Amino acid sequence: MIGRLTGILFEKAPPRIGLDVNGVGYDIEVSMATLYDLPEIGSKVTLLTHLVVREDAHLLFGFASAPERQAFRELVKVSGVGARTALAVLSGLSVADLAQAVTMQETARLIRVPGIGKKTAERLLLELKGKLGAEHVSQSPGQSHETDILQALTALGYSDKESMTAIKALPAQVDVAQGIRLALQALAR
Repeated sequence: MIGRLTGILFEKAPPRIGLDVNGVGYDIEVSMATLYDLPEIGSKVTLLTHLVVREDAHLLFGFASAPERQAFRELVKVSGVGARTALAVLSGLSVADLAQAVTMQETARLIRVPGIGKKTAERLLLELKGKLGAEHVSQSPGQSHETDILQALTALGYSDKESMTAIKALPAQVDVAQGIRLALQALAR
């Protein structure tokens, strides 16, 4: 399995790029998020990869970050979702947005991705629950309290969806202890 490649970027033809690794040119399919993060042609690039071996082709998919590759791997495990569909999902949603959609069970967010219908979106949400949820949401400095509150609420037995709904109703810049108290009060109603 090819897990990572470092080389010189020689072509950008969305959704595919060309990477020269010591004289060997690799065609790698990437999400639009990864494509936008790539430097200009002629620059040195390192990508994490996932190799898909089929009867008629060997396809290499590249990712700018480990969470994006892990999300791709979880997506392709879902029945009826192939590598290209998984790449389309990651082109339409960031890993954090996908994780939040799974946590909140929001089919509407997934349906906006080209190629994802209602049934596929529902299947994705069902099969990814617990595998790609709130714990995968990327944290900005202001989100660390929200994550702590979320973990406390889920430890108390509330679902991710209930917990996220309660957290959204909290005032900005609330500390963890006060946030848990307010969220529990909201959930008790």
